[in-house]
Amino acid sequence: MKSHQITIVDIAQRLNVSKSTVSRALTGHPSVKEQTRKAVLELAEELDYQRNISSISLITNKTQTIGIIVPEFITSFFPRFVIAAQEVATQAGYNVLISQCNETYETEVANAKAMLTNRVDGILVSLSKETRNFDHFKAFQKKGIPIVFFNRVCEDMMVPKVVVDDHDAAFKAVEHLIATGKKRIAHLAGPDSLAISRKRHLGYKDALKKYNLPYDEDLVIASDLTLSKIRIYVKHLLDQDNPPDGLFAFNDPTAIEAIQSIKQMGRRIPEDIAVVGFSDNYASSFIEPSLTTIAQPVDEMGQVAMKLLLDLMDKDVSKWKPIVKILNTKLMVRNSTVRG
Repeated sequence: MKSHQITIVDIAQRLNVSKSTVSRALTGHPSVKEQTRKAVLELAEELDYQRNISSISLITNKTQTIGIIVPEFITSFFPRFVIAAQEVATQAGYNVLISQCNETYETEVANAKAMLTNRVDGILVSLSKETRNFDHFKAFQKKGIPIVFFNRVCEDMMVPKVVVDDHDAAFKAVEHLIATGKKRIAHLAGPDSLAISRKRHLGYKDALKKYNLPYDEDLVIASDLTLSKIRIYVKHLLDQDNPPDGLFAFNDPTAIEAIQSIKQMGRRIPEDIAVVGFSDNYASSFIEPSLTTIAQPVDEMGQVAMKLLLDLMDKDVSKWKPIVKILNTKLMVRNSTVRG
């Protein structure tokens, strides 16, 4: 028979199984027994069957496609997450659509609409710094399409989330600065629109409180994550009559930019001012001095988020639960706080 004449129906009839079982076996879905999958693949090869994604989607009402929306690809965090998540999706027989919104709400909305148009079976999302309205993601819920947030999450939506304990991690970062003898610690915070910014700020405040150090609003600057502004913020902090001797930054790019600015102003790191970042980006261990930072389990986060999404996609909507997975962080001590 000609290859174009063979359909999923033909394979299903010959093996006496359902059409959905055949389509799942052809796409590597984990719910299909190994014996059945092997029989389907062997018959498909024997008959020279050519898989047709469109016909599969018509039968199963699925496209075998998953969407991932991230805010940016400038830092190493989101590319690493995507690589880890995509590996899990590929092993399960799914294709992945990836988009980044360049930290803008409008582009995020457009990306979400594109995902809906392409009829993704599920979606992973980390929010942009501008996002305060979530209707474009609630649209997925209304259509019964599962959504899992990671890192930058929407606290207003009762859906699964994969995060780290940002409060505890920030507390550890500031506690480390205090342990090295620093008493006047500044904080370059993230946008208040992001829950992770608020939690890291609170962790900073609670660490000061525990060790009886005053909270000084003049030492806290909320950044919009525009790196070109960091030099202005650092100069403002160091030009104060009583400048800080420690700095906790919202993320590693901010911390690295701060280090460059501090060095240009002729200050010594960590003697005059020690610096701690957050994320453990690739560049953090290569900058001089190397950056003390909070390491997040990025690969694990990508794997856990995708597995959680796949699990939801295999269940009836009535059985979905808003699970929150909290992963562990680790303080990586380097030369920006302690000279080796």
